[in-house]
Amino acid sequence: MGRRKVEVRREEILAATVDEMQRLGMANTRAQDVAQALGVSTGLLFYHFDSKDNLLAAALEYAVDRDLARLDRALARGRTPMERLRRVVAAYGPTGSAPGWTLWIDAWSVALRHQPIAKMLHTLDDRWQAALCNAIHDGVDSGDFTCDDPGATATRIGAMLDGLSVAVVVYRTVSRAQLRRWIRATVAEELGIDAELLD
Repeated sequence: MGRRKVEVRREEILAATVDEMQRLGMANTRAQDVAQALGVSTGLLFYHFDSKDNLLAAALEYAVDRDLARLDRALARGRTPMERLRRVVAAYGPTGSAPGWTLWIDAWSVALRHQPIAKMLHTLDDRWQAALCNAIHDGVDSGDFTCDDPGATATRIGAMLDGLSVAVVVYRTVSRAQLRRWIRATVAEELGIDAELLD
């Protein structure tokens, strides 16, 4: 592939870095991999980002922002608490080839020793938990749901989704159909509703 003559925009670099992190893993992604994928020099990457660590952190932040924007769009289409609940739960679990989930699982291990990445993942989790908790509160207020502690319920649902998503993506011991069925049953039991309403 020939070198690209025009300067690559920062957003293109971040998107390509996310793709490479999903393909190779965060620890194995090199600036050279990103540069090669874009057909540019590593010097151009370092013009935009001082170091590989800064590039990877910025790419992860880009991926977090992208997922939060997708969550916001999904919630904006939900008119009732039940619709918002369905949308926020669906937005969380792995879909397609689950590239986002492979990145998040990889980032969890890096976050143990890298505070900026831990902070970004915390932001993503806080926003998702808040969206779920708000949908539950709205449903309790409207009389659609029964729940004494929406915050605790959101935490339990989130923890179950995390664990089952790892089982789907990493261990492959749980199918996506099972994940959906078990999450629907748990959410229904937590909120005193019929699981069929979550389809």
